[in-house]
Amino acid sequence: MDAKTSPAAFSEDAASPEETEGKGARRSRVSGIDRALQVIDYLYETGSPAGAYAIAKAVKAPLSTVYVIIDDLVEKNMLARNADGSIWLGARLYHYGLAYARSLDFMSVATHEMHDLCREAGETVQVCGRDGDFMLVLAMADGPSHYQVASRVGTRVPLNWTASGRLLVGHLAEGERIELFKRCARTSPTGRAEIDARTLSDSAGKAFDERLSIQVAESDYAVACIASPVCDRSGECVATISIVLPEQKVVSDETRYAEHVRAAAQRIEKLMGWRNH
Repeated sequence: MDAKTSPAAFSEDAASPEETEGKGARRSRVSGIDRALQVIDYLYETGSPAGAYAIAKAVKAPLSTVYVIIDDLVEKNMLARNADGSIWLGARLYHYGLAYARSLDFMSVATHEMHDLCREAGETVQVCGRDGDFMLVLAMADGPSHYQVASRVGTRVPLNWTASGRLLVGHLAEGERIELFKRCARTSPTGRAEIDARTLSDSAGKAFDERLSIQVAESDYAVACIASPVCDRSGECVATISIVLPEQKVVSDETRYAEHVRAAAQRIEKLMGWRNH
């Protein structure tokens, strides 16, 4: 934030220590910077514009405070105000994101391999990571066909819906996997995604060991995904690379796609210095 930031936006919500100590227990205080991050995080997590009242209620902040923070962030292009008055993420955040992505060797390597795999397989390819209880699409290369994939960059999907989601937690201990799936497994739009925590844990562990996970029509009708894990030096799955394609193609040529995606994941690991072979 620059020097033009409104003092009110970056003051603390509650009274000063001198004012509160005489009243017994000190009130918890949230700085303006924390409040600004809460607003931005809320919009990011919900994935859609929202009004100031809804934001204030969600982050449990005074409406007057949220109004001041929003005005300040809109002025600096960190947030944008739509014609209907709702608030969304601003262009400045996008530029920060691009700069951050350029600084990451992993994303540079993974994106290059993603495009190579897209050309080899002739299908849409995604690089995905974990965001808490969700799988997050980090990068994507559209295949040459007219086949459209619903999940774009920035899409967050419950871990139990996707091939990548299972791989991203496959390195965890069995007990951790079971507890995680008990907490986050959800019914998918097609109704075909597994929701039993123990079954999910077993399939995640097996897929991780085999370096291959396949799901067919679990999250979207007629859509299949073949994914392989990208593991760091410690053996943890830090991301996945996957081919997204019509389900009939998996049935007819699963082996070829599996070989392509496994090889791409291994190349990323080798280029990052995470493999000795």
